Amino acid sequence: MSNPLRIATFNAQNLFDRAAIFDIRDGVENQKLLNDLAELQSQLEQEVYNKQKILSLFKSLEEYIEIAEDKGTLFERDRNSGEIVGVRAKGASSWDGRIVFKRAKFSEETRSNTAKVINEIAADVQCLVEIENRLILKEFSEQFLASRFEYSMAIDGNDKRGIDVGLLSRFPIGNIRTHIFDKDSRGEPLFDRDCLEVEVLLPGDRKLTILCNHLKSKRNDSAPRRQEQANRVSEIVSNFDLSQDLVVVAGDLNDTPTSSTLAKLLNTENLYDVLEIWFPDTADRWTHAFGNQLDQIDYLLVSQPLREALTKASVERRGIFNLSRLTNGREQSFPTVTNPSTAASDHAAVWAEFDLDMV
Repeated sequence: MSNPLRIATFNAQNLFDRAAIFDIRDGVENQKLLNDLAELQSQLEQEVYNKQKILSLFKSLEEYIEIAEDKGTLFERDRNSGEIVGVRAKGASSWDGRIVFKRAKFSEETRSNTAKVINEIAADVQCLVEIENRLILKEFSEQFLASRFEYSMAIDGNDKRGIDVGLLSRFPIGNIRTHIFDKDSRGEPLFDRDCLEVEVLLPGDRKLTILCNHLKSKRNDSAPRRQEQANRVSEIVSNFDLSQDLVVVAGDLNDTPTSSTLAKLLNTENLYDVLEIWFPDTADRWTHAFGNQLDQIDYLLVSQPLREALTKASVERRGIFNLSRLTNGREQSFPTVTNPSTAASDHAAVWAEFDLDMV
């Protein structure tokens, strides 16, 4: 009888509890709002207020912030509607208060569909991309996954919006190594999130090392940076004996198998893409929909012993909205995925199963 071990990766996109202003995917718009926020904070510290400028800045940010007036009054409000119509305070010394961030809202349906993807896969070790922190991950597991995973891990990375990678595991976690301090060619932090290196303690005194990743997206001509990150991941895994050690590189690598940016990583000796092994036709490997373009950008790369022990691999796409249209009716979204806002993600999850008796 086989002893199965199932490993998965999923870009969940919605495991956050953070300020809404940091949840904007448009980088240009996000930067504009952050600049306005900094300017508003500066204006509120002045002894003599430019009232029109403060009102204009606040109105541009009103969807994302509130002003807590602890003492005195900053704003004038309409008596009937309560709407802010002007600035009453003359300067910083005439009131006391602070900027309060409004929280990003995610529907219960969205979280439930995210959980449905993870529960359907029923992995023993689950890499998750685009999460906020370990406590949010732990809370999500307890509330939506029926405490299936006893162990969780995430480390705050370098992303200013708080987007991180994390891990859920049924097995105890051993050594942990972060790469948030690795430097790029300019001496700046290389990984925007992390290449989170986690040792999972498997039955029989065996150890599995999984590296959870979220490489740089394709926005803003980012190929050189993504390539530098991918090359570094290749260097990290090459420190292992991939012919003997149980090692997995997991996550959203944000590029396709034929891309030059991932070439060094995907051609690392004794490291194999489970989807390439399991699906001869590249059309069956897609994990992300951008318009009508279907590409594989999510991966489970495994060392030689895991390749030899591989018994199953698949892509769980039912959390994606409008899956029937994308696949010409061959696949259907979960019935609870009724629109883009209730979709678990626009990524699919990748999973693979291994026979531990073979390693």
